[in-house]
Amino acid sequence: MPSLPWALISPASRGIGLELSRRLLQTTDLHIVATARNDVQGARSCILEGINVDDRRLEVLPVDVTGISPTSPFNTSTNHPLTNSADESTIISAASACGDRFKSTHLHLAFLVPGILHPERSPSQINASQALATFQTNALGPLLLAKHFIPFLPKRSTALPLLQYQMANVPSHAVMALMSARVGSISDNKLGGWYSYRASKAAVNSIARSIDIFLQQQARDKAMCIAMHPGTVKTGLSEEFWGNVKEDKLFSPEFAAERLIKVVENLNVQDRGKCWDWEGKEIAP
Repeated sequence: MPSLPWALISPASRGIGLELSRRLLQTTDLHIVATARNDVQGARSCILEGINVDDRRLEVLPVDVTGISPTSPFNTSTNHPLTNSADESTIISAASACGDRFKSTHLHLAFLVPGILHPERSPSQINASQALATFQTNALGPLLLAKHFIPFLPKRSTALPLLQYQMANVPSHAVMALMSARVGSISDNKLGGWYSYRASKAAVNSIARSIDIFLQQQARDKAMCIAMHPGTVKTGLSEEFWGNVKEDKLFSPEFAAERLIKVVENLNVQDRGKCWDWEGKEIAP
């Protein structure tokens, strides 16, 4: 019997992740696993607000990829000892819950989208604790999510649904998409600045490529990993810079979610391991 698919969006309490969850609920028949750092019930209510779907298709689980507690040295001086470390426990718990629920199914779409930004304009503004938090959230976060959710992706032996049974708006192969940014491109860096954010997103591109090589070995053409650039989106992360962006290049989270899903839907396995923008254009490393 073919393995039926489900989707993961992490995190999904606001911004792009929230809208990805809402759109997949409305445009596919996938069961959706969304995550929230806290207030799981509040996140669930926001995802379901104003849409007419079977809410049994949505499960929201607590996941915190930041590893930052109230006592962590997030806003301290660079002389403060760096003691915070990534805590995998919530990711492990979420993966275990998915293992219990989806025993005869596979993860078909995963959007791993954690992100924070501390925009250093000169090297003198680099703060060690903030830079560590940036790498921990933007790069280590999706890496640890991938670690624990890759086992749910199809294997070589997985029987995927036949073409006539495939769900609408879902590619035939599984896709794990990591949230990158154009500024993560080293070859495209003409302005400098944003040192920790740029480096963390360059790391995301490298992680996506390495994970995809693993998936080629494990699943061949049944699963792939990519990195994605959503454009400048009106979320809290970019709010400080909205005034510097042309109106037609400043996207709503709803538009960004629609475009990212469309790009994933149209990519072939030959497009694997690369970074793609919201228009479906490749961004050079």
